[in-house]
Amino acid sequence: MNGGYDAGYRACPCFWGKKPGTLVTALASEIKDRTHLSVLDVGCGEGKNAVYLASLGCRVRALDISEFALENAKTAWNGTSSVSWEIGDVRELQLNTNEYDVVVAYGLLHCLNTVEEIDSTVQRFQLATRSGGYNIVCAFNLRYQELHAHPGLNPCLVAHEHYLALYEGWQLILATDSDLIESHPHNLIEHRHSLTRILARKP
Repeated sequence: MNGGYDAGYRACPCFWGKKPGTLVTALASEIKDRTHLSVLDVGCGEGKNAVYLASLGCRVRALDISEFALENAKTAWNGTSSVSWEIGDVRELQLNTNEYDVVVAYGLLHCLNTVEEIDSTVQRFQLATRSGGYNIVCAFNLRYQELHAHPGLNPCLVAHEHYLALYEGWQLILATDSDLIESHPHNLIEHRHSLTRILARKP
C-alpha cells in the first residue's frame, strides 16, 4: 500500500493545505455536541481534518503510512495536544468493537491494493463505530480518473455504487459521485478525479 504522495510531502511543507474537507465540516454541522467524541482519522495525511475536529473538542487518533506526511503534520500543527499522531498501515491496525464515535477515511481506500482490502477495511471501520456514530469516506471511484499528476499512484478503483452497497442499512446523510478538479503545489498539473463522498450514520 502506497498513496504515491511522498514526493509532494517532501516538496511542500503543507501539501494538502489547512482547510478541512467538506464532509468533515458537514459532520460538524450534523453533530451539535462535538466535545469528547472519539475520532479515528485513517490516512490523515498532514492532519487538516484531524486538527479541525480536535479544535471542536474531539479526541483524535490520526494515522498515516507516510512518515513524511506526519513530519509535515507535526510541524504545521505544533502544539495540538488533542491529536495523537501515529505512523502505521491500516491493514495492520488493531480496532476494537464500538471503539469510536467517528471514523474518517479521506483519500485512503483507493490507495489499498484490492477490492477485498477495501471491503474488509470498511467492515472493520463499521465494527469499530459505536451505534449512532459516523463514518466519512472520500475515495476515487471507477467512473473517471486523470492520473498523470500522480506518477506514483496506482489506485484500486471500484464503482460509486459499490461504496453505497457497503453502507446499506446505514443512514446516508450525504452520498455523492462528483468530479474534483485540482492541482497540487509541487507540480501545478491540473487534473480531474471522479470522487465518491459518503457521510453515513450507524443505526
